[in-house]
Amino acid sequence: MKASTKRGGLSTLGLLILLTLFIGVFDSWATLPEIKGWYSTLNKPSFNPPNTLFGPVWTVLYLLMSVSMWLNWNSSTHSGRNAKIYFFSMLGLNAIWSPIFFGLHRPDLALIVIGLYLIFLAAWVKSLAHESGLAAALQIPHVLWVSFATVLNASIWLLN
Repeated sequence: MKASTKRGGLSTLGLLILLTLFIGVFDSWATLPEIKGWYSTLNKPSFNPPNTLFGPVWTVLYLLMSVSMWLNWNSSTHSGRNAKIYFFSMLGLNAIWSPIFFGLHRPDLALIVIGLYLIFLAAWVKSLAHESGLAAALQIPHVLWVSFATVLNASIWLLN
């Protein structure tokens, strides 16, 4: 961690965790009713994971996101400020993906959202890397999962 990077307090970490987990709960309101309904009727690629995997994976990713942002929270550098912008932009995109995909039944529009999410995620990780190698490294699973989810979203759109 560079000298300019200071962690936020534990209350900041707690608030970041609550915020990210709230996004997950919010998204589940749009997702859960559709899993056995509309989503079950879609053609899916052979690599589609079991539905039960998504909740635990996102919970871990939300916790890792919170820790990474917390490690960078008090940074006053240009990269540190940008990291906050990218982080909150990602959370907004994350919050609207499920209502668009599951609620509106629009994998095409959801693909645009997740594509933007992936762009903001890459920019966020790059900003984090300027401040804390650990914060950036904690996002490797996130980058891998969202990359996979983007391919999955595109595949579902193409198959339907």
